[in-house]
Amino acid sequence: MSSVNSLSGADALAKYRVENQDKPVKDKNELGKNEFMKLMIAQLENQSPLDPQDNGAFISQLAEFSALDEMQKLGQTVTNFAGQYRSTQALQASAMVGRSVMVPATESPLNSQGMIQGMVQVPSYTRQLNISILNASGELVNTYSLGSQASGSVPFVWDGRNSLGQDMPFDDYTIKAEAVVDGKSKQLTTLIAANVNSVSIGQNGKITLNLSGMGKVPLEQVQEII
Repeated sequence: MSSVNSLSGADALAKYRVENQDKPVKDKNELGKNEFMKLMIAQLENQSPLDPQDNGAFISQLAEFSALDEMQKLGQTVTNFAGQYRSTQALQASAMVGRSVMVPATESPLNSQGMIQGMVQVPSYTRQLNISILNASGELVNTYSLGSQASGSVPFVWDGRNSLGQDMPFDDYTIKAEAVVDGKSKQLTTLIAANVNSVSIGQNGKITLNLSGMGKVPLEQVQEII
């Protein structure tokens, strides 16, 4: 009687790779569901009739195959969902072109009306909220008080004039907001309005807004659309 060779899982994998070495494979260390099924068939074809594969091992392989198939389907679903989400974001971002948005910032040029509009994020009640305007050289241009304020977003508008009522040039200015809390002065976060000139979409799907006077700002930094 001629002897019959029985291949182990590792031997069958090696045999399969030798027979398919000329075929394009994305990653030699990864098996797709088709390769996995071919490997299982190769094991069955090369097993010894006198020493067949254990039923439990075969069922375990089928379970692995089923899990692999489900993971691939789930991965494709996630990929499709991510693509749809990026498309929706791109459409939403394109609708912002020509409008103004509020983004975290401390510096801004005067807008086309010669003003700077923004908001101050007040974390808790303050007895005194002050706004200071500094020019590009760091010199104090103007300062005014918004009085006592509860927690929340407090809007402000600087009319582009200094403390003497003179119109300032169209330049970059720094906005500093300070609140008096428990007798101590604390600097607060400011949001400044800027016009959306255009939208850019990177190769990784990241969406960036090109803001007038501020340059590129990630979409996720937008706090409010005016």
